[in-house]
Amino acid sequence: MKTVFDKAVRDDLINRINSLNENSRAQWGKMSVYQMLKHCTLAEEMYLGKTHYKRTLPGLLFGKIALKSLLKDETPMSRNAPTSKHFIVTETGGSVSAQKHLWIDLMEAYADFSHPEIEHWFFGKMTKEQVGLFVYKHTDHHLRQFGS
Repeated sequence: MKTVFDKAVRDDLINRINSLNENSRAQWGKMSVYQMLKHCTLAEEMYLGKTHYKRTLPGLLFGKIALKSLLKDETPMSRNAPTSKHFIVTETGGSVSAQKHLWIDLMEAYADFSHPEIEHWFFGKMTKEQVGLFVYKHTDHHLRQFGS
């Protein structure tokens, strides 16, 4: 399965991010391209250990089961998957270019990832391997959302 810790996979994702522009439109969901980029940079900051969010009750009850199901094979994430309120971006009009550059910088940081495990707001503790697989799936999900 693909992981963000593989340089070739990471480079492909970065190329796909670079293909986005102000005119990119969602094929599903409600986010603008700027909102999606901001959503993804906020998520990367959590996966890279820069921010932390408290676990939710549904996550405590179902998080491990959901993570196992999501990572069992290469099936892409489903459309309109739920997220935490911390990752819902309502602001508009921000710089698409600036968010792309920030997201790419954060993606490149996975080359030096050094956290043995992180705490996800829904899934709970995740190993490095799980982080790599999930970050790939999450990134691919949003790039597909915008036709990239």
